Amino acid sequence: MPQVDQGSFLTLHYRLSGPDGRDFINTFEAQPATLSLGGGELSPAIEQRLLGLQEGTHTVIELAAGVAFGERQPEMVQWVARKLLNELGDPRQQYAAGDVVQFPTPDGLGSYAGAVREVRPDGAVLFDFNHPLAGQPVRFEVRIIGVL
Repeated sequence: MPQVDQGSFLTLHYRLSGPDGRDFINTFEAQPATLSLGGGELSPAIEQRLLGLQEGTHTVIELAAGVAFGERQPEMVQWVARKLLNELGDPRQQYAAGDVVQFPTPDGLGSYAGAVREVRPDGAVLFDFNHPLAGQPVRFEVRIIGVL
């Protein structure tokens, strides 16, 4: 049977959940995911644990706090002025705690997300750019359907 190696192209179902047991991502009830190992679609720590697994494997991988998505970094919680938000997006956009906002990377080729934590009366917004599961234990359930 084929097994997962660096650069393998995978078809799989997976469920990623945090310490409260709520699913962050779950493909088991939808179409399976397809991805290339090493393509950045999964965290490097999760990808490492997939290496060597055979096609047809169904397993659960438990990762300790901070292993899957790093530790929370206080410097990644930042205030962004309303003027800059207007330049980057729609000036009419209203922000509320819990919103997730996409920002363009400096090269304009990608994006990254920030979660709104607070909005000041002057329109400045406090964003948390940490991964939502940073600093937390993670449970990763996977069923490998195909390996190329």
